[in-house]
Amino acid sequence: MDSYRLSCGATVFPTKIIPHAKGNIFHGLKKSSDGYVDFGEAYFSMVLHGEVKGWKKHLRMSMNLLVPVGEICFHLESEDGSQSERVVLGENNYQRLFVPPGIWMAFEGVGQSNNLLLNIASIEHDPTESMTREFVR
Repeated sequence: MDSYRLSCGATVFPTKIIPHAKGNIFHGLKKSSDGYVDFGEAYFSMVLHGEVKGWKKHLRMSMNLLVPVGEICFHLESEDGSQSERVVLGENNYQRLFVPPGIWMAFEGVGQSNNLLLNIASIEHDPTESMTREFVR
């Protein structure tokens, strides 16, 4: 599977699940990976089924997003609102979503049980470098 760029400016990269008899290994990110910018912090976020977190637009942060548990729908919109996309990632569609600064994003728990997101962010959290707005479908 090849990577593909979304019309809103984000990119989806194939990501490996390495089968192991004692539990699979979910690859994350290497500094040599396409979409790697820098490392600021990594954090996990749980998203309950049917709940939406967002909209948020980062002004400086690049994000590499992975969903190793459950299933999450990412709602993405270009900075000017002219292009929008939805991408569902999870255990059955394990890929890495790269979101550069300037893209509006919200994410929604669609898996019935636990939905776990990992964000490998290019900078440490800084509340002054992002904007938020209400999520409207």
